[in-house]
Amino acid sequence: MKFLRRLVMTVLVLAVAGGGFAAWWLHAPLPLRSDTVDLSIDPGTTPRGVANAVAATGVQVDPRVLYAWFRLSGQDRQIRAGSYELDRSTTPRSLLQKLVRGEEALRAVTLVEGWNFRQVREALAKADQLRPATQGLTDQAVMAALDRATAPAEGSFFPDTYTYSKGSSDLAVLQRALRAMDRRLDAAWAQRTPDTPLKSPREALVLASIVEKETGAEADRALVAGVFVNRLRAGMMLQTDPSVIYGMGAAYDGRLRKKDLQADTPWNTYTRVGLPPTPIAMPGKAALLAAVRPAPTQALYFVSRGDGTSHFSPSLDEHNKAVDRYIRGR
Repeated sequence: MKFLRRLVMTVLVLAVAGGGFAAWWLHAPLPLRSDTVDLSIDPGTTPRGVANAVAATGVQVDPRVLYAWFRLSGQDRQIRAGSYELDRSTTPRSLLQKLVRGEEALRAVTLVEGWNFRQVREALAKADQLRPATQGLTDQAVMAALDRATAPAEGSFFPDTYTYSKGSSDLAVLQRALRAMDRRLDAAWAQRTPDTPLKSPREALVLASIVEKETGAEADRALVAGVFVNRLRAGMMLQTDPSVIYGMGAAYDGRLRKKDLQADTPWNTYTRVGLPPTPIAMPGKAALLAAVRPAPTQALYFVSRGDGTSHFSPSLDEHNKAVDRYIRGR
């Protein structure tokens, strides 16, 4: 009997000790070979494969023990594929929580309102941990890869901040921005005024891009759009400098000269009537809405006051006086 009691006590002590060690291990930081390690879990990876992947990334842990923890937790089949970042505070318990919740290591890239597609591509090329799948492709080839071979790249992407997991491709970010613009443009077009001279969502996008480049003043956007809509109705040339500059491409050196206004390009709204053939930049939500719901105005002209706002005039005589005041007299 004494032997049996001793045996039971020994088993209990060992069980308590083992339970205490397990509790300590679950909450103890895992040793890492560096301050952070990247863990990539492919879709379809088994729990045992996940444990092996963790050990292979630089986490100093026995994958058999880690796999046993996954199984004992009952959550081994809930682990999600993705890209994760582990640091020195990661414990076996927090690791499993991160994998089950899908708390991926995300990066972000911001596409700014008014940017052209060249600037978009430059931002994507500099983005942290973003795979350059479009590197070496022409703009047309990029659009073909996005199943929009007939659409211009310019203006087709919505300016916003996009998050992505480490190792994602820039093409995936562009696909999201493209779909976002589709949604925003459709929503704006559905709110258009009944008497708009714009014939399609594509024309609304072109006008919105011009509005975006012409003013950053929120209060002026709808009035700027109103001026251009009035000009379209009257058959007047839009005469907007940003479109001329866009058409000049790399030849633009920061100064717009009289000869530039006279040099004909598809985007020169001083030599051609109507909207240019493509957008000239990425318009934001406010510019899209302004294009389809312009402010009612008699103005046909506007000039910058020099403080970010514009002076609007219904006649050329008043406009010339405003130019004398705000431009020549500046």
